Amino acid sequence: MKKVIIPVSIALISVWSCARKTVPSRVEQLKAERAAAMRTHTAPVATVPEPQNQENNMVSPNPNTYMDSSYANYTYHVMAKAFSDSIAENPNLNDASLNYASDFVGSINFNLRKPNFVIIHHTAQDSVSQTLRTFTLARTGVSAHYVIGRDGLVHHMVNDYLRAWHAGGGRWGNVTDMNSCSIGIELDNNGYEPFTDAQINSLLQVLRSLKKRFDIPAANFIGHSDWAPVRKDDPNVYFPWKLLSQYGFGLWWDDTTNVQVPQNFDYLQALRIIGYDVRNSVKAIISFRRHFCGINSNDGTLSPQEQKVLFCLYKKYLY
Repeated sequence: MKKVIIPVSIALISVWSCARKTVPSRVEQLKAERAAAMRTHTAPVATVPEPQNQENNMVSPNPNTYMDSSYANYTYHVMAKAFSDSIAENPNLNDASLNYASDFVGSINFNLRKPNFVIIHHTAQDSVSQTLRTFTLARTGVSAHYVIGRDGLVHHMVNDYLRAWHAGGGRWGNVTDMNSCSIGIELDNNGYEPFTDAQINSLLQVLRSLKKRFDIPAANFIGHSDWAPVRKDDPNVYFPWKLLSQYGFGLWWDDTTNVQVPQNFDYLQALRIIGYDVRNSVKAIISFRRHFCGINSNDGTLSPQEQKVLFCLYKKYLY
């Protein structure tokens, strides 16, 4: 009799499918376990008291506070396992209201979805440890795939194939759910300072890896404020977008000395074609100026030189 060898990956999927639990119920169970552990002091808790912010009576994160990374890591792996269980389910279990065929036939031609954008942020916090703590607290509801410290150390916090909660509400072109199609990268920076050489060098290495693995177009490397100009201003004006463009991460404009902007040039339409949400035109202009001119200004109109810059970029995005 011919021996049949079942690949390990298929065997694992079978085991996971038989033992699957829904993600929401498992997360709620984890929260309950954590709350019980905290009440009985059986789990590690912060051992350094956090200073009180007297101005607003809120607790200010202390960079030296112990972060319960063991619990965060445990939760990450359990949630990842729960999501893998969901993926392993037959598609015809997705919606009980549909009239499915009696027999399930699964295609063998598929793979994982891949990101097509990279969104760059600054943390607006004072240290990497503060940001890591923020991203491991359920109440904050925020995260990122990568956090890069001032020293260039890279913290890869969410698998690239998973949906990190970093972009929030916004719009870029016709994309209205950026978290579902992007990688979020946070740079340790309080929002008012230059980025370090070590930090930018590490960022370039991360971007090279992402571009190579996922074939992300140059135009799809953008900033958080590009995506959400009404809400966000990161990364700040010190961010070296021109340098990144030289390596294929983001577009940039050329020499504008001899550029002639047409008299009928509609710069709001040009901003929209680039990708900006121009429903709030002033905020879109401010965000564009911060990214491509390196200037913080609340002026709601574009200067002649800024229109030249926009016209150059408009033609690149158009073609």
